Amino acid sequence: MKWTIPNWLIIAGAIGQIFTAIIYPYIRHVVFDWYNDIKKLKPLNQEIAKTYGRYIQGLNFSFGLISILFTEDMKNQTGLAIALTGLIAAYWIGKVITQFAYYPMYEIPNKLIFKIGEVGMNILFISFAVIFSWLFAFNLAGYLNN
Repeated sequence: MKWTIPNWLIIAGAIGQIFTAIIYPYIRHVVFDWYNDIKKLKPLNQEIAKTYGRYIQGLNFSFGLISILFTEDMKNQTGLAIALTGLIAAYWIGKVITQFAYYPMYEIPNKLIFKIGEVGMNILFISFAVIFSWLFAFNLAGYLNN
Protein backbone atom coordinates (compact mmCIF):
# COMPACT_ATOMS: atom_id res chain seq x y z
CA MET A 1 0.00 0.00 0.00
CA LYS A 2 1.34 3.41 -0.98
CA TRP A 3 0.80 6.21 1.47
CA THR A 4 1.39 9.91 1.16
CA ILE A 5 1.27 13.06 3.23
CA PRO A 6 -1.56 15.48 2.45
CA ASN A 7 -0.60 18.89 1.13
CA TRP A 8 -2.89 20.60 3.63
CA LEU A 9 -0.82 19.20 6.50
CA ILE A 10 2.43 20.54 5.05
CA ILE A 11 0.78 23.92 4.38
CA ALA A 12 -0.67 24.03 7.90
CA GLY A 13 2.80 23.40 9.29
CA ALA A 14 4.19 26.07 6.98
CA ILE A 15 1.65 28.66 8.07
CA GLY A 16 2.41 27.83 11.69
CA GLN A 17 6.12 28.34 11.12
CA ILE A 18 5.49 31.72 9.48
CA PHE A 19 3.23 32.63 12.41
CA THR A 20 6.03 31.83 14.88
CA ALA A 21 8.36 34.11 12.93
CA ILE A 22 5.82 36.94 12.96
CA ILE A 23 4.95 36.58 16.66
CA TYR A 24 8.59 36.15 17.76
CA PRO A 25 9.32 39.90 18.23
CA TYR A 26 6.19 40.29 20.37
CA ILE A 27 7.23 37.40 22.58
CA ARG A 28 10.74 38.80 22.97
CA HIS A 29 9.60 42.34 23.75
CA VAL A 30 6.37 41.93 25.70
CA VAL A 31 6.53 38.50 27.32
CA PHE A 32 10.22 38.24 28.12
CA ASP A 33 11.30 41.91 28.19
CA TRP A 34 14.26 40.60 26.23
CA TYR A 35 15.84 43.87 25.16
CA ASN A 36 16.14 45.15 28.72
CA ASP A 37 17.97 41.93 29.62
CA ILE A 38 20.17 42.22 26.53
CA LYS A 39 21.22 45.74 27.56
CA LYS A 40 23.05 44.18 30.53
CA LEU A 41 25.48 42.42 28.17
CA LYS A 42 28.64 43.85 26.62
CA PRO A 43 27.98 45.51 23.23
CA LEU A 44 29.41 42.64 21.18
CA ASN A 45 27.38 40.07 23.13
CA GLN A 46 24.28 42.23 22.64
CA GLU A 47 24.78 42.10 18.88
CA ILE A 48 25.46 38.35 18.92
CA ALA A 49 22.24 37.71 20.88
CA LYS A 50 20.23 39.93 18.52
CA THR A 51 21.78 38.20 15.50
CA TYR A 52 20.85 34.76 16.79
CA GLY A 53 17.33 36.02 17.44
CA ARG A 54 17.10 37.16 13.83
CA TYR A 55 18.47 33.79 12.64
CA ILE A 56 15.72 31.99 14.53
CA GLN A 57 13.07 34.29 13.13
CA GLY A 58 14.49 34.00 9.61
CA LEU A 59 14.70 30.22 9.72
CA ASN A 60 11.13 29.86 10.97
CA PHE A 61 9.87 32.16 8.22
CA SER A 62 12.04 30.53 5.53
CA PHE A 63 11.03 26.98 6.45
CA GLY A 64 7.39 28.04 6.25
CA LEU A 65 7.77 29.89 2.96
CA ILE A 66 9.70 27.01 1.34
CA SER A 67 7.04 24.56 2.50
CA ILE A 68 4.23 26.67 0.99
CA LEU A 69 5.98 27.41 -2.30
CA PHE A 70 7.36 23.90 -2.82
CA THR A 71 4.78 21.68 -1.13
CA GLU A 72 4.98 18.93 -3.76
CA ASP A 73 8.78 19.05 -3.83
CA MET A 74 8.85 18.63 -0.05
CA LYS A 75 7.41 15.14 -0.50
CA ASN A 76 8.87 13.97 -3.82
CA GLN A 77 11.23 11.48 -2.15
CA THR A 78 14.41 12.86 -3.71
CA GLY A 79 17.71 13.32 -1.95
CA LEU A 80 17.06 17.04 -1.65
CA ALA A 81 13.62 16.45 -0.13
CA ILE A 82 15.22 14.11 2.42
CA ALA A 83 17.89 16.68 3.26
CA LEU A 84 15.49 19.61 3.61
CA THR A 85 12.77 17.79 5.56
CA GLY A 86 15.47 16.19 7.73
CA LEU A 87 16.92 19.62 8.48
CA ILE A 88 13.53 21.08 9.37
CA ALA A 89 12.62 18.04 11.49
CA ALA A 90 15.95 18.17 13.35
CA TYR A 91 15.51 21.92 13.94
CA TRP A 92 12.07 21.47 15.51
CA ILE A 93 13.00 18.35 17.46
CA GLY A 94 15.93 20.31 18.89
CA LYS A 95 13.58 23.19 19.72
CA VAL A 96 11.15 20.87 21.51
CA ILE A 97 13.94 19.22 23.50
CA THR A 98 15.35 22.62 24.46
CA GLN A 99 11.88 23.93 25.30
CA PHE A 100 11.17 21.16 27.80
CA ALA A 101 14.70 20.61 29.10
CA TYR A 102 15.67 24.20 29.85
CA TYR A 103 12.72 26.58 29.68
CA PRO A 104 10.69 25.16 32.61
CA MET A 105 13.36 26.64 34.88
CA TYR A 106 12.16 30.12 33.92
CA GLU A 107 8.91 31.84 34.71
CA ILE A 108 6.86 33.69 32.18
CA PRO A 109 4.69 36.56 33.42
CA ASN A 110 1.70 35.22 35.30
CA LYS A 111 -1.03 36.41 32.95
CA LEU A 112 -3.63 34.07 31.49
CA ILE A 113 -2.93 35.18 27.91
CA PHE A 114 0.77 34.30 28.30
CA LYS A 115 -0.04 30.90 29.85
CA ILE A 116 -2.41 30.13 26.96
CA GLY A 117 0.25 31.36 24.53
CA GLU A 118 2.86 29.09 26.12
CA VAL A 119 0.65 26.03 25.69
CA GLY A 120 -0.26 27.07 22.15
CA MET A 121 3.35 27.61 21.13
CA ASN A 122 4.39 24.27 22.63
CA ILE A 123 1.62 22.56 20.66
CA LEU A 124 2.88 24.27 17.50
CA PHE A 125 6.51 23.27 18.12
CA ILE A 126 5.56 19.65 18.76
CA SER A 127 3.33 19.67 15.66
CA PHE A 128 6.18 20.96 13.51
CA ALA A 129 8.50 18.25 14.86
CA VAL A 130 5.91 15.55 14.14
CA ILE A 131 4.89 16.80 10.68
CA PHE A 132 8.41 17.24 9.38
CA SER A 133 9.70 14.03 10.99
CA TRP A 134 6.87 12.17 9.30
CA LEU A 135 7.69 13.92 6.03
CA PHE A 136 11.37 13.04 6.43
CA ALA A 137 10.52 9.37 7.11
CA PHE A 138 8.19 9.32 4.09
CA ASN A 139 10.87 10.78 1.82
CA LEU A 140 13.57 8.47 3.15
CA ALA A 141 11.40 5.36 2.78
CA GLY A 142 10.48 6.27 -0.80
CA TYR A 143 14.07 7.08 -1.69
CA LEU A 144 15.38 3.79 -0.31
CA ASN A 145 12.66 1.79 -2.09
CA ASN A 146 13.54 3.26 -5.50
